[in-house]
Amino acid sequence: MDERQALSSFAALAQQTRLAIVRALVVAGPEGLAAGKIAERMGVSATNVSFHLKELERSGLISQQRVSRSIVYRASYETLAELVTFLMEDCCAGHSAIRANVASSEDRYNAAERVNVVG
Repeated sequence: MDERQALSSFAALAQQTRLAIVRALVVAGPEGLAAGKIAERMGVSATNVSFHLKELERSGLISQQRVSRSIVYRASYETLAELVTFLMEDCCAGHSAIRANVASSEDRYNAAERVNVVG
């Protein structure tokens, strides 16, 4: 990922509703969510969510696909992974202390996910 694309992605995520949409789509997995369902979850109008979805799609963080009469949106896991890699490799210059903190956070997240699946 180049700096221009990273800036576009960060700009798209620098808004509360758009960040919440991306997080919801990540949780939804490959099935994604229909635009109406996203609006309902976000508590915003269809027009409002449409504006945010267009911004996120323009940045490459999400994609859309028509399924029957609905438009289903999905997180672009590849772009999100590239954004994280950009931060870790380029911005952080691969500092081991930062990597250790990220790994520790990932371990805590994975442990919480295992509890949620089992519990």
